[in-house]
Amino acid sequence: MIKANLRKLVAWQIARLLSFESWKRGLWTCIRLVLIAGLSFVIIYPILQKIATAIKDKTDLYSPIVIWIPEHFTSDNFKQAIKIMDYWTTLGNTFTLSAMVTVLTAMSCAFAGYGFARLKFKGSNLLFGGVILTILVPPTTILIPMYLNLKDFSLMGLIPLFTGKSVNLLDTQWPFILTSLTANSMKAGLYIFIFRQFFRGIPKEVEEAAYIDGASVSKTFTKIMLPNATPSIITVLLFSFVWQWNDSFFTTTYLTTSKVMSIMLSSLPYNLRIMLNDGVSSGADPFYQSMVLDTGMLLAIAPLVLIYIFVQRYFVESVERTGIVG
Repeated sequence: MIKANLRKLVAWQIARLLSFESWKRGLWTCIRLVLIAGLSFVIIYPILQKIATAIKDKTDLYSPIVIWIPEHFTSDNFKQAIKIMDYWTTLGNTFTLSAMVTVLTAMSCAFAGYGFARLKFKGSNLLFGGVILTILVPPTTILIPMYLNLKDFSLMGLIPLFTGKSVNLLDTQWPFILTSLTANSMKAGLYIFIFRQFFRGIPKEVEEAAYIDGASVSKTFTKIMLPNATPSIITVLLFSFVWQWNDSFFTTTYLTTSKVMSIMLSSLPYNLRIMLNDGVSSGADPFYQSMVLDTGMLLAIAPLVLIYIFVQRYFVESVERTGIVG
């Protein structure tokens, strides 16, 4: 009798604990659902709002019953934005510039990251501290010296010895090429840090085995280390491409007449006013200008959305693997 009561008591306690655990898991699931839904709303809401605005007719702007779904669907806003931005030419120029900067930046930052991770030399920690400093220091603090240096580029006085004067590199792609090749492009410090952390996570025995087989440092890097660094390479390539595509700070500083996405977007309201008023830049409807500007922003981010749809699986895997190894 006593044993039976004990068994019932134990069974009751176990059932109580299990019910408490299941209740706790259910509560945590609800909390996660609310957090994810809230974050998703914050991220997706502006995009949905721009889509709803882009497909509205101009008359729907003043209709009190139109909030999300327009009464008159139209593609005129897209036609206007494509025409004013010279969209297809701008898209090609932006893609070419972003791809070039992305590839050169990944190459130079991989070299730098491997050097900091494996090739210890006097002052390496001090130099890496400088790399970290480039992440912390706002780019606006070095804009003026960089601008002046590129405007009168002399390569430490070597170019004037042959040409008699310095070279103006502004409004060309050379500022992007030089900064990318020397691992000084936008966010390059972060990319070097990613590569350094990844290479440090690879066992040294892999390199030592290559050295025993007679491989040099450069061959070990290209044949052994880089193939193993695929996750970090994918991460850096995607980050670099997206940030360069969306960059307006350095792009509008180095380029003034080239047709790239950030420049055409920044000049879209002015060009629209000119077009609507036959050469006069005032008097245009500000609400309609905002509608076309939202459409231009949608056209600017559409290629990035398409790229993410196709590579998101590789991107997520690369970020996870980079975090585990680093």
